[in-house]
Amino acid sequence: MTALVVAASLLVGVSLGALGGGGSILTVPILVYLAGLDAKEAIATSLFVVGVTSLAALVPHARAGRVRWRTGLLFGGFSMAGAYGGGRLAEHLPSTALLVAFALMMLATAVAMLRKPRRDPEKARGPLPLKRIAVDGLAVGAVTGLVGSGGGFLVVPALALLAGLPMGVAVGTSLLVIAMNSFAGLAGHLSGVGIEWGLALTVTAAAVVGSLVGGRLAGRIPQDALRTAFGWLVIVMGVLVLARQLDTAVWAHPVTWAVLGTSLAVAVAVRVRRTSTARSTP
Repeated sequence: MTALVVAASLLVGVSLGALGGGGSILTVPILVYLAGLDAKEAIATSLFVVGVTSLAALVPHARAGRVRWRTGLLFGGFSMAGAYGGGRLAEHLPSTALLVAFALMMLATAVAMLRKPRRDPEKARGPLPLKRIAVDGLAVGAVTGLVGSGGGFLVVPALALLAGLPMGVAVGTSLLVIAMNSFAGLAGHLSGVGIEWGLALTVTAAAVVGSLVGGRLAGRIPQDALRTAFGWLVIVMGVLVLARQLDTAVWAHPVTWAVLGTSLAVAVAVRVRRTSTARSTP
């Protein structure tokens, strides 16, 4: 079982290094279903794993000049506040509700991975849109702290569209934001959850090795191919997690249905907003 956990953790690192996200969404299922951790302990552990791995993956991007430090620190600062709040909130929610929310996050991430990204976003004109960065940063951070996902596939489009960063630079900068989010979310969780440090360090070491491999693959394998492959893998994993949670036990947790309903409402609202924005754009 340990060998399987290590192999899966390598995959997490490869995705983070190559795509700036995606693999972190697999960390919680790995820890829950392969390592046997409780959902809350798995989420806290995943934040440590993703934080350290993101820092390791950040190094080659920084050396290549693909990190905008000012933009990343600004976005990450707002995200950290949301991540800490999300981590504290998770302490008061049932594990089933957290895993349902996490499964929905997996499916949303997979959709974002499978959508063709914009290649040449408009360059930012004038100062950064501070209000939008604050709102988006807080929202992304809250999701990170609550369900233990680094939020890379929320951060990358936000950096590309709001700050006008080229996609490659947005990927590198996102790793800085993900690390900041993860450690802030971990701080929120540690008030009520312990971490099995032996397992956490083993998974982290494997993920870091994978991130270094992923950093090399970033320039050699078409990102569209990597993105599509990981996208379908995340869809399969998300459906399996959701199916395991939506059983008779769910009825014992009304909060779970509140989380599910709220998530669907937010998804519809975001979709309507994007549609109206697209129609209003000349």
